[in-house]
Amino acid sequence: MKKNVLIIGAGGVAQVVAHKCAQHNDILGNIAIASRNIEKCEHIIASVLEKGSMKVQGSLNAYALNALDIEATKALIVETESQLVINVGSAFINMSVLSACIDTGAAYLDTAIHEDPAKICETPPWYANYEWKRRDLCKEKGVTAILGVGFDPGVVNAYAALADREYFDSIDSIDIIDINAGSHGRYFATNFDPEINFREFTGQVWSWQNNEWTSNKMFEVKRTDDLPVVGVQTSYMTGHDEVHSLSANLKVPNVRFWMGFGEHYINVFTVLNNLGLLSEQPVVTAEGLEVVPLKVVKAVLPDPSSLAPDYTGKTCIGDLVKGKKDGQDKEVFIYNVADHKVAYDEVGSQGISYTAGVPAVAAAILVAKGDWDVSTMVNVEELPPQPFLQLLNEMGLPTRIRDEQGDRDLTFN
Repeated sequence: MKKNVLIIGAGGVAQVVAHKCAQHNDILGNIAIASRNIEKCEHIIASVLEKGSMKVQGSLNAYALNALDIEATKALIVETESQLVINVGSAFINMSVLSACIDTGAAYLDTAIHEDPAKICETPPWYANYEWKRRDLCKEKGVTAILGVGFDPGVVNAYAALADREYFDSIDSIDIIDINAGSHGRYFATNFDPEINFREFTGQVWSWQNNEWTSNKMFEVKRTDDLPVVGVQTSYMTGHDEVHSLSANLKVPNVRFWMGFGEHYINVFTVLNNLGLLSEQPVVTAEGLEVVPLKVVKAVLPDPSSLAPDYTGKTCIGDLVKGKKDGQDKEVFIYNVADHKVAYDEVGSQGISYTAGVPAVAAAILVAKGDWDVSTMVNVEELPPQPFLQLLNEMGLPTRIRDEQGDRDLTFN
């Protein structure tokens, strides 16, 4: 059984991860939180202690770390005796942290795909550009690495696996729909790191259609759905991590990702983009200063973690799956609804951070107990979904399904 967790990152998702690890520290053991900004780590620790999240008495410590420094990360893993590393830092550090885990034997978990700061929307499949190149090494060294185990990617991958294994004989399409029907009360803000957020939308939109990669522009293709709880919502086809693994692992001819955006967000985004303010390429000001426009925009926008106290409303994220069962056409929507205020009351973060952070801890528990300790690199859809989804039911992210019988909760043995 694996023990002791190192959490890398100190944003809103890291706060959720810290609280949930504390709530299950009888299984996960000691907890370390590391970031370049140790004050943010200490703030998270104060929140955990204030809310009394520790299930049993144990260690909870903060460390300063530049996670791009592989040797420093290895040293911290050894110092803290961490056998589980949950990486919820910037997507730019994934490969460095993964390398440190491979060298030390610690299990690696993350919630988003690796990105090169100098490249946007690389040639698909994205995982093959970085993470999957280390898959054989993980297997050779017996290191468990679970990629993209947030909500999307992550839980939605498990929903797809559940549909494939339990509800269909063949699947024609998986449409992942992500709707945030909440309001943070700010003029304009992003729900997670603005730099990573905008990079998703400024390049090509890659989808998997008719068994081949298809490219569109952002906001070019949209759909409208009447969804549980949040009602009628418009979403736009967007490039996203899970499309790149599901298309390879489930052999489904159509895999697409859709995200909801309001007109105000689209208008502000369009102006920023047209002005060149979302570019990742450096420019030189009249004063001779070299700046990256996207980093400047990030610096002036609200910190996503600061949105939590005033956030209201709900999210609805799920998989609309179509195919055949017993020779008949079949359609199911497997989904979760989360509440921003409920998340804030429990862990001090908003619902988007909550849905990303809780699954990573659920996966860590399954690795710690041996259920998901697979000694190789996998995406979530390659693992048995039932124990993961049942644990999420117990941890605050219940799974529901809409099919010919209506809407209902799902439980798993």
